[in-house]
Amino acid sequence: MLNAATLTQRLCERAAQRYRAAGRFAWHFARGKLRGDPVFVTLLARGLVPAGARVLDLGCGQGLLAAWLDAAAASHREAQWCVDWPPPPQRWQYRGIERAPAEVRRAIVALGDSARLKAGDLRNSEFGSADVVVIMDVLHYMNFPEQERVLRRVRAAVSPAGLLLLRIGDAGGGLSFRVSNWVDRAVLLLRGRGWARLYCRPLRAWLELLAELGFNVISIPMSTETSFANVLLVARPR
Repeated sequence: MLNAATLTQRLCERAAQRYRAAGRFAWHFARGKLRGDPVFVTLLARGLVPAGARVLDLGCGQGLLAAWLDAAAASHREAQWCVDWPPPPQRWQYRGIERAPAEVRRAIVALGDSARLKAGDLRNSEFGSADVVVIMDVLHYMNFPEQERVLRRVRAAVSPAGLLLLRIGDAGGGLSFRVSNWVDRAVLLLRGRGWARLYCRPLRAWLELLAELGFNVISIPMSTETSFANVLLVARPR
């Protein structure tokens, strides 16, 4: 058995390696994101993706979650796992929807047949049904009515025993939130989308909205290892 730090490093390298075929940018981005974002470790350490789950990743980017889960499954089969973490899912069905076609192309090159990916706008794409719906750092790019409509459709798509994993920036997070907000705006500028408005809510407002939509929610701070005011909301239908 490995300690958590050693296993995390190995998983990052293993998952990122798949993106070499998609080009230097895809590989370097994967390595940086997987190493620096605590959400990937949190999903495994807390066992939030059960075996056999139908995973729907909305705003999936280049599909890092699928690569991460594959790396975890392979490491567990080789008995290179962490004694403090539950076993990772050995089987799951992954679907991803991403607005940027270039991201989808990189994901397809890296992931091959292990995932189903398509380019589409979450506001009008068909969700189908899923056991785990993942939305990471996406909804604040939509206005408030659009956010609510997407979440209503997620509530209809998720199975009765399933869950929604929603990461948000807490607009009540003070300086940490302002830092993350500026980073988001810089990313938009670099991607040629201009100085677009971001639609952010304080944590309390997110909790109230999800409760209104029929979810029971627990919140997990994601800011302990970063300077961002991020929170992971684990929402289960009631």
